[in-house]
Amino acid sequence: MKIITFSSLYPNAVQPRHGIFVEERLKNLLQTGKVEARVVAPVPWFPLAGKHLGHYAELARVPRTATRIGLTVEYPRYPVIPKIGMTLAPLLMATALLGPVKRIQKAFGPNVVLDAHYLYPDGVAAAWIGRQLGLPVILTARGNDVTLLPRYAAPRAMINWAVRQAFHVITVSEALREQLITLGTEPDKVITLRNGVDLERFHPVDREEARTRTGMSGTTLLSVGHLIERKGHEVIIAALPSLAGVNHYIVGEGPLESKLRKLANKLGVENRVTFVGNVSQQHLIDYYSAADALVLPSIREGMPNVVLEALACGTPVIAARCEGVPELLTTPAAGVLMEQRTADGLVEAYGRLMADYPERAKTREHAETLGWEPTIAGLLDVIRDAGFTNKG
Repeated sequence: MKIITFSSLYPNAVQPRHGIFVEERLKNLLQTGKVEARVVAPVPWFPLAGKHLGHYAELARVPRTATRIGLTVEYPRYPVIPKIGMTLAPLLMATALLGPVKRIQKAFGPNVVLDAHYLYPDGVAAAWIGRQLGLPVILTARGNDVTLLPRYAAPRAMINWAVRQAFHVITVSEALREQLITLGTEPDKVITLRNGVDLERFHPVDREEARTRTGMSGTTLLSVGHLIERKGHEVIIAALPSLAGVNHYIVGEGPLESKLRKLANKLGVENRVTFVGNVSQQHLIDYYSAADALVLPSIREGMPNVVLEALACGTPVIAARCEGVPELLTTPAAGVLMEQRTADGLVEAYGRLMADYPERAKTREHAETLGWEPTIAGLLDVIRDAGFTNKG
């Protein structure tokens, strides 16, 4: 079986955790020995790359090719029009990427399946390329592409068109599947194959040693993710005045760092909030293992990797009820759900967790039911069936 994985959500030298879940799924798929793959990871391009352009300046430093998980990854550019180009993005991406995908298809030989991640713009572009080249397309929906973007008329119409073209659509949670069906997708076309967790990479380590390496002391809540509004880091900071003696470590970077620091200063908890910045996945294990709980008060989450990773390290989770999160926190050992996504809601959920704090070994046992095996088995079936439709 042969696939071309197509996604702008793919790690690169500048953004090492960007779309890490796409690479993790592909890595586990390759480990079966039943699939050959090539990777096309389109990168937005803007004609100017001065430092004052921020994100675009960073993306200009992404190499054109790189070797990851034993594969050559191509990072072709596609043009973007800032602020006004959302409607044009699928067409711009498809036009720019048709040539590279066609070249890889020719080198790869017959019976290739296009494996595209994120419905918009990637999925729409991939569906168009698939039609042009006679390639069956599998789409994977991952979150905002179902819960947010379809609120806009043009993206919704294009997503619905792409889904109709696809051989199958995979969603990473049952909640996303139900929402996609509500948008008009045929139920038989949508299959749920959630993200898994690498149980060998993410595992409990000695907690006291992890605390020494991270500098944690006392009761500590951990949040991991980009410092953006959707992740809700401010909810945790706002709860700290009501959580005497509790510390908060934040792993991640982003545009809201200054605002979050100001909030901590305003509330008088700046000495209990530590901004760690980005860390490697290996070092992230120490932070998970050292913390008393991971907190995720996000507005939207398709199937959050950080929850899976924390559970695998034996750390329970406090999280808001959104999309796929309740599908992970199904036992007391996994943690608790916030009844309200507010500071008061977090304080109440924290109290429930600490009143019946789970054994960390039990949390790890729960995580062992969330490995990649069932997802990869289902994915192999989908790829095999799609490949049979491709006789070119």
